[in-house]
Amino acid sequence: DRDHIMQPLPLKQIHPLWLRCCHWINAVTVAGMICSGWRIYNASPLFSFNYPAALTLGGWLGGALLWHFALMWILLINATIYLTLGICSGRFRSKFFPLSWTSLKKSLTQALYGKLHHTNMQEYNMVQKVAYILIILDGAALLLSGLVLWKPVQFSLLTILFGGYDTARYIHFLCMNIMVLFIIIHLVMVLLVPRALLSMIRGH
Repeated sequence: DRDHIMQPLPLKQIHPLWLRCCHWINAVTVAGMICSGWRIYNASPLFSFNYPAALTLGGWLGGALLWHFALMWILLINATIYLTLGICSGRFRSKFFPLSWTSLKKSLTQALYGKLHHTNMQEYNMVQKVAYILIILDGAALLLSGLVLWKPVQFSLLTILFGGYDTARYIHFLCMNIMVLFIIIHLVMVLLVPRALLSMIRGH
């Protein structure tokens, strides 16, 4: 009947509360670590350029280091919760796997031609699956190389595995740029699919 037809469809949960909390905490802390990291970089640049002071956090080297280390602990705790719940709940297995090289090539081709659709918010396409897995690995590399830069003597084994302190700086810098690139692409995708932002706020 007409009343039955007019009834709204039941809402389907896309992102549980724990995931949304971890996402927004991660967004703030990563932004702070990048900006404070740029200030630290400016104090001893690897290349012949500096980041604009307006985009950095901390005001000076000492202040930037305080921000960087304070946010590091928040990010570490948050990432541990995210990874633990993601693995134990089975979300990672259901959302990120299985992977398919054929599907990835197809999705990349569609993305390059602007034809990659995201109609089902409950499922990730192959580009998203690979991107999220790679950015988790990138975050792990950032953390481990950062430990080398923080305590190269105490983490001497890590220092050796990263090829020394100087090499770890370049790896840390590279991983940071990969993270920034991911964030830019992520924000562009949100602008193209605003429902993704709403689902990360409301959960459904």
